[in-house]
Amino acid sequence: MSIKLDNRHLYLQVIDKIKKDIEVGFYKEKEKLPSEFLLAQNLGVSRATLREALRILEEENVVIRRHGVGTFVNARPLFSAGIEQLSSVTEMIVQAGMKPGTVFLGSTIQGTTDEDVKKFDLIENEELVLIERVRTANGDPVVYCVDKIPLNILPTGFEHDQESLFDAFIKKAGRNISYAVTHIEPIGYHEKISPILECEPEIALLLLKQMHFDLNENAVLYSMNYFKADKFDFHVLRKRS
Repeated sequence: MSIKLDNRHLYLQVIDKIKKDIEVGFYKEKEKLPSEFLLAQNLGVSRATLREALRILEEENVVIRRHGVGTFVNARPLFSAGIEQLSSVTEMIVQAGMKPGTVFLGSTIQGTTDEDVKKFDLIENEELVLIERVRTANGDPVVYCVDKIPLNILPTGFEHDQESLFDAFIKKAGRNISYAVTHIEPIGYHEKISPILECEPEIALLLLKQMHFDLNENAVLYSMNYFKADKFDFHVLRKRS
């Protein structure tokens, strides 16, 4: 298992070696790696070099280190999407070959805050509909969704019984969502949401805060979606101008 010397830093070689061992199945998902002493010995490097490699691998979500327990191979994300593509959660789940589902937690009408008025460009005292849901893939909870919609753009008696909120906007509100402005925040264990998503204590969440706009540039939907970081991978294509 020892690595061969080349012109690169040793810790980079260690990273490549561990990734290759995971790729070929030598180390399987959620499997515990050997102790640092044994792994460093097998690779023929110092423990300091190994620790630097493991630190980077943890940053890349390849492994996860549990204090006092050991280092484990992270499960590969089930869902991957380019952040420049505006896809609904339903579409992401379907594209992964899984069956989407929804657990409705509640729907309430509430007054607007100063922040809501600014975000939606509303007048004071207008009301919002707040919808809380858990999205599932093959029955497993994967995303916690909190959505805010101005009440004045929804038809009387609006009920969301579709899997995709995007579809409900088109079919029931006559609004086609064109684009969204997105902010991504990595967060740690959440006392309320993490247990609902059945997260282990060390599993982080990715919070996507998105303001959606229709074809007429009107802000129509503000969503806060909490994704399980071990299930979703978001990437972006960047080009030079």
